[in-house]
Amino acid sequence: MKFIKAQIQIAIISLIFATAVFAEFQPFTIKDIRVEGLRQISAGTVFNYLPAKAGDTVDSQKVKNIIHELFKTRFFKDIQVEREGSILVIIVTERPGIASIKFTGNKEIKGDQLTKALQQIGFAEGQVFDRSILEKVELELQRQYFSRGKYGVKIKTTVTPLTRNRVGITIDVKEGAIAKIGGINIVGNHAFKEKTLLRTLELKKSNKLSFLTHNDQYSRQKLAADLETIRSYYLDRGYVNFTINSTQVSITPDKKRVFIVVNVTEGNQYQIGEVKLAGKFIFPPEELFKILTVASGDIFSRKAVSESTTNITDLLGDEGYAFANVNAMPEIDEEKKIVTLTFFIDPGKRAYVRRVNISGNTKTRDEVVRREIRQQEGGWISTELIHRSKERVQRLGYFKDVNVETVPVPGTTDQVDVNFSVEEHPSGSLSAGIGYSQSQGLIFNTSIAQQNFLGSGKYVNLGFNNSYINTIYSFGYTNPYFTEDGISRGFNAYYRSTNPLFGNIASYTSKNYGADLTFTIPINELDSINLGAGYQNVKLSLTDTSPTQYEQFVQSEGSRFDIFSVNFGWAHDGRDNAIFPTRGGYQNVFGKVAVPIGSLHFYEFGYKQSWYQPLSKTKPITLMLRADIAYGGVYGGTHIYPFFENFYAGGINSVRGFRPNTLGPKTSDGLALGGNFQLIGNAEVFFPVPFLDENKLGKSLRMSVFADTGNVYAQGQAVNLSTLRYSAGVAATWLSPFGTLRFSLAKALRTQPGDFPQVFQFSMGTQF
Repeated sequence: MKFIKAQIQIAIISLIFATAVFAEFQPFTIKDIRVEGLRQISAGTVFNYLPAKAGDTVDSQKVKNIIHELFKTRFFKDIQVEREGSILVIIVTERPGIASIKFTGNKEIKGDQLTKALQQIGFAEGQVFDRSILEKVELELQRQYFSRGKYGVKIKTTVTPLTRNRVGITIDVKEGAIAKIGGINIVGNHAFKEKTLLRTLELKKSNKLSFLTHNDQYSRQKLAADLETIRSYYLDRGYVNFTINSTQVSITPDKKRVFIVVNVTEGNQYQIGEVKLAGKFIFPPEELFKILTVASGDIFSRKAVSESTTNITDLLGDEGYAFANVNAMPEIDEEKKIVTLTFFIDPGKRAYVRRVNISGNTKTRDEVVRREIRQQEGGWISTELIHRSKERVQRLGYFKDVNVETVPVPGTTDQVDVNFSVEEHPSGSLSAGIGYSQSQGLIFNTSIAQQNFLGSGKYVNLGFNNSYINTIYSFGYTNPYFTEDGISRGFNAYYRSTNPLFGNIASYTSKNYGADLTFTIPINELDSINLGAGYQNVKLSLTDTSPTQYEQFVQSEGSRFDIFSVNFGWAHDGRDNAIFPTRGGYQNVFGKVAVPIGSLHFYEFGYKQSWYQPLSKTKPITLMLRADIAYGGVYGGTHIYPFFENFYAGGINSVRGFRPNTLGPKTSDGLALGGNFQLIGNAEVFFPVPFLDENKLGKSLRMSVFADTGNVYAQGQAVNLSTLRYSAGVAATWLSPFGTLRFSLAKALRTQPGDFPQVFQFSMGTQF
């Protein structure tokens, strides 16, 4: 209202002033026009708005129009019109310019977002300041906060005069608390119970877990999404005439509680009658019918109709018809309660890819990304190949985010560009100094490991590590594209001195060195096999506290060994991302055999599996199931399995809630012996961190709740599942600038005498 009154006042003042001036004007022909008083606004700008030019005849009415049009620009707070002979003189006093706009107190909405909102109503730095628009500014800011449920927001604007006819604007925001949901009611529902419908909504009435989920915080956007959820729920269950009649949102006087009432009309439930295909067929109709998810006699489902449309579109897209248009047209028989569906197919023109562009890879070479891309330039576009290419790039592990966009080439109807944009993250580790590990105690290390060495996609590792347990010198090199068709070759060499007494493991010392060579051969896009060979020299020394089992091994097999081994395995990687997978799975079957030409004859076989499934369509919540089974045995002239090849369990990488390496057989002093059979299982649900803005650290930080189980068993020991240990807890993983940090808080749920429960565990690596 104040803004409207100000407009009226300007019009009245201009009329009064103009009337006073008009009396002195006699009609004359303008020879020239001069504008005085301009400081920031150019004369050209004034002339653009001026309804007069040289040669025009001016009279009192013309002057009135001049003043009115110039006041409408809101550039000036005063305008005078005079005559000097045949020259029309316009004397103006400019409104001040806005030098700066600053926000204070805003946390919920960033300053740049508020700035953009004000720009849409013409209030921005560099614009002319009009005090009458301040109320409009405050109303717009309130609208922004009201849409997020902050009805208690208070806005205070301060105008500070500056030099050179400028002002500075300070907008102080007291956001207040977000209004909480006091209750949600659905009126008019008969087919489904209210509590059933409410369970599908994102908004919830405040409860004990709301401080974590924030699902009781009202916003217009969330309500709009929930209304669409209700509509989809009915449309997916046959209620094709379902409507939401009205929605009432009421707020308590203290603006802290919101109550929502949704009024609906369900209508009748409909079945699908005949399903038809029409249009231009690239594929035989019988092939198209096979990929439809709707059939005659089914309850009508908008979701199933949409899936059928998508399936046809994707099938056409795989054959180069990137611009295919498939529409499902329903014919509703109100009397029979039947919907006849006709899918109209317009494949459009077949398109081919002009260019595949890659951006965002500041460190990684183009060729490293491009060799993972299955969509070729010059070939027909394929949605399947583009999707597969995106997954392969994600599985490299070099990038936080990978996006693909298909852009039509301007001026053509059958060409597209495929643009891959990536966001890199640290793919290597660099460490030098003193640290601490729960499993190895005090550590001194100097090492460098780079999965993407110099952006080439090659893995290089060079390091020295000295801890209570190990002193290691190592070098590793892997070229994932040793051959152009993707055969990988890896080489490792090392020297290791081990004294595991301080790692919860029974006492002995060993010195060994060795090297191995491995080739990984891709079978298809997801599967590969690996073949390799290695040599290891081992020298064992027992101590006065070494257990009887170790003494028996040395007496039977000796203490110095030359071990020649062959390694083999199969891997299937169907994960959508190597860092934080959300769907798909990974499987690995592996084996190692110490061949007879060496001094020890043993073998190891194992199977690792992880499976990921999204639990939400709108949030990154993922279920992971993981299994790890390994077994080692002996053959030929070796009778006892080498204890230095034993498996160990417990700790953040296996069964959390137990001290590292402590599960399974132990000495009389409680030190772990390990075993030749390992069984580990994990179930984990990953979710975003509450209270954290996903656009900041959300992509690199996630939490989880988990349940772990596992144990190890010695040679000759019966495997009894009742001896499995269990634990449960919460964990967090952060891809920090300092490396991957993992934390867990766990409760050991099943323990036996001699176990070592441990609530808090962590691991860390340094990345660059």
